Amino acid sequence: GTLLKHLAEIDESCYGCIKDMMSKMAEQEGVTEQLKATDQMAWVQKMNSIKHRAEEFIMREYVYGGFEE
Repeated sequence: GTLLKHLAEIDESCYGCIKDMMSKMAEQEGVTEQLKATDQMAWVQKMNSIKHRAEEFIMREYVYGGFEE
């Protein structure tokens, strides 16, 4: 009876980590609101790249436990 609650907690935790990681990565890579205002396509490309890398890291480290192939 607690599996769904546990999975929801993991989901919430992972999305929080992804959001934090994306903010830090965007700052490190210079992806700013000014870039968004001047070149939306470049901003979208960079943010999509950041999102995919953050999701991949979280899935590998938190969901799958960092198993190496």
